[in-house]
Amino acid sequence: MYPPSTFAFYYTDSHTMTTRLRILTTLMVAGLSTHVAAVTIMPSPPQLDNKSYLLMDYESGQVLASSNPDERIPPASLTKMMTSLIVEQKLMAGELQEDEPVRVSEHAWCRGSSKESCMYIPLNGTASMLDMLRGIIIQSGNDASKAVAEHIAGNEGAFADMMNTEAKRLGMNNTNFLNSTGLPMENHYSSARDMAILARTIIRDSAKYYPIYSEKEFTFNNIKQGNRNALLFSDPSVDGLKTGYTEAAGYCMTTSSKRGAMRLISVIMGAPSVNARAQQSRELLNWGFSHFETVTLRPAAQPLATTPIWFGQSKTVSIGLAEGLVVTLPRGQAEKVQTQFSVQPNLEAPIQQGQVIGRLIASLDGQPVAERPLVALQAIEQASLFSRLLDRIKMFFAKLINQSA
Repeated sequence: MYPPSTFAFYYTDSHTMTTRLRILTTLMVAGLSTHVAAVTIMPSPPQLDNKSYLLMDYESGQVLASSNPDERIPPASLTKMMTSLIVEQKLMAGELQEDEPVRVSEHAWCRGSSKESCMYIPLNGTASMLDMLRGIIIQSGNDASKAVAEHIAGNEGAFADMMNTEAKRLGMNNTNFLNSTGLPMENHYSSARDMAILARTIIRDSAKYYPIYSEKEFTFNNIKQGNRNALLFSDPSVDGLKTGYTEAAGYCMTTSSKRGAMRLISVIMGAPSVNARAQQSRELLNWGFSHFETVTLRPAAQPLATTPIWFGQSKTVSIGLAEGLVVTLPRGQAEKVQTQFSVQPNLEAPIQQGQVIGRLIASLDGQPVAERPLVALQAIEQASLFSRLLDRIKMFFAKLINQSA
């Protein structure tokens, strides 16, 4: 946020869902005021027996509840969410083809052991890239994960480097991948927060392939296997994402559920049993949907106000948000939200469309719930030399008046 002394204009309004928001404009060079209201009391989230958990609103990205969300924990097969994301992104970019054959090397081959999840592709056999993706997501196939890693990067270690590069780009700050499967390796870890970030990215950026995460079974090589996400079979609002288990990790689960217009993402890591991870996910989601709602406070690209500009072909520029302002609020609190925004003083042309020229803050009960940059909604070119000279004279006298006031 800009220092208060750098702002010339301060705007505040009370949000309602039924009437257009009113904008009050006051010239100020002071800090933001504080909206005082009664504090909203929220019931505590459920007490869960696990190593770590997190509940996030998909639209706003707000964390609604968590316990040890940044603790570095072996993620088991939740790792495969990053493997599948990379495959999905390369498919959508045209770098891979759905019918492209992928060979299973001896390193990738599953030997029929009951100790690991497999798609059961024969040694030196092939499957299409799309079938491999289903094998990774639905069957949690270690063989499919290793095969696509080798196909894309040459070897699994190089693919892990790609995974870590993508994790860093997404802001997964407590993640380090050493393989494509989640099989135990020292220094292979992630966190509940990072897994929620990854899940949100898959839902948003891999929409074409996201329906695979809700498929309940997949048959390959005449072997039918069911999806290990038990909530897919008992809760119609659940449409993904992934489960995982190793002795070191415990029972893990990343779940997405959409009820009406609201979508929540839950992450459970280190639960004591298969049933516990499903029940804990259910409890956490039910708590979130019962007590919160997702609200769009401001749409994108809507003019919020105009602010003066010097030396431009236009004397004012419209300001708004580049992206819609979506927040997650306790149910029934939307009308109490206050939005405040401040704009830099003495703006001078040229101004580029999309240029950041201020900040908007939304608060509830005096506490900030979201902050977004304000941008110029149109470009403003410089005026003629004569007009700029006139503005320079006006600016000089304006400063004199302000100094003497």
